Amino acid sequence: MSMQVFMLPDLGEGLTEAEIVEWKVEPGDTVTIDQVVVEVETAKASVEVPCPFEGVVGELHAAEGTSLAVGAPLISITGGALADVPAAHEQYREEERAGSGNVLIGYGTGHGPTGRRKRSAAPPQWSEKAPQGALNRTTAQQVSAPKVLSPIVRNMALQGGLDLGSIATAGSHGVITRADVERALANGVPTTDGVTRIPITGVRKAIADKLSRSRSEIPEATVWVDVDATALLQARRDLDASIEGVKVTLLAVLAKLTMIALAKFPELNSTVDTAAGEILRYENVGLGIAAQTDRGLMVPVVPQADKADLKELAERLGELTELARTGSLPAARLSGGTFTLNNYGVFGVDGSAAIINHPEAAILGIGRIIDRPWVVDGEVAVRKVAQLSLAFDHRVCDGGVAGGFLRTVADFVENPVVALGSVR
Repeated sequence: MSMQVFMLPDLGEGLTEAEIVEWKVEPGDTVTIDQVVVEVETAKASVEVPCPFEGVVGELHAAEGTSLAVGAPLISITGGALADVPAAHEQYREEERAGSGNVLIGYGTGHGPTGRRKRSAAPPQWSEKAPQGALNRTTAQQVSAPKVLSPIVRNMALQGGLDLGSIATAGSHGVITRADVERALANGVPTTDGVTRIPITGVRKAIADKLSRSRSEIPEATVWVDVDATALLQARRDLDASIEGVKVTLLAVLAKLTMIALAKFPELNSTVDTAAGEILRYENVGLGIAAQTDRGLMVPVVPQADKADLKELAERLGELTELARTGSLPAARLSGGTFTLNNYGVFGVDGSAAIINHPEAAILGIGRIIDRPWVVDGEVAVRKVAQLSLAFDHRVCDGGVAGGFLRTVADFVENPVVALGSVR
């Protein structure tokens, strides 16, 4: 009787070895083609390995818990038939061209929706009573089940939470490939546990990358203070009525007050050149305005905002707001910022530990303005109160400067007429 030695197959992904987790057969057992004989674990996944031979198990060449190199003897089978290796190789090549990596020669296609192989002693056979070319019921069910030849691809789908039955295949062979799984993940295919995966791309990816970089690179600190904004709201109404040709918004008034305060604390209008070990302090302010749009968070910039009077600031902010709302902001209007103002109060929240817009050094925010009890001249009164917060890069200044700047802005908010003077 002939002896066939089955070598540990290439498991894909450039893996060179696997650990024997559990043998499914013992010497003397009879096995059929495509029967799972062992479970191995690689650096990527746990994989059930089928045998391309049928016959009687002669020898198991590695004990459980030991590592085996790809191409090393795995199991010896005495007698019986050999799987159609050339056909399996061709299927492997088709899978590889589709981008799935290597597959296991002899790995069957009978996988149910859960992606787990049925551990039957033998695969379904042709029905003797069925007409020639017909399959029995069990085999027909297997043919209609999702086909995943590569255990690497199957694991990738299962790790992604995908329902194998929902994955569309690009090739005529109907086999789920790595490219099919990647496409399903990118398109947000519903998963088996009710979770929809949404790819981080485009604007969302740019936002994520920038904010992640800010958190990883900038040693930020946050300070905050409550302010009486009653006079600020009145000043905005008065200014809107007195300045013709433009709507003076609360954001425009806050922007102008911020410019005045930054002139007193220029340390915050800076960035850090990490490579050079230097702080770069800007002469002019590129004022970024955090704006939530249908495309995600945008920060359009008003260049040289420190040189603009209140009317010009109101005009330019109005233009930026409209461009952001309609999704018409050109890329050039999103660069050049040196300091950001964030009115998160429009979301109905009081405060926020905002993330600095890298590579800037600070972001000033204001929460919602609501009625609250406030002590005025020793008496409790109902006033329009808001919270201001400042997140700053601790490398450009210490708490004294940051606190001084925030307190100055707070004083301006509580006495805007004095701060603005004759500035329009």
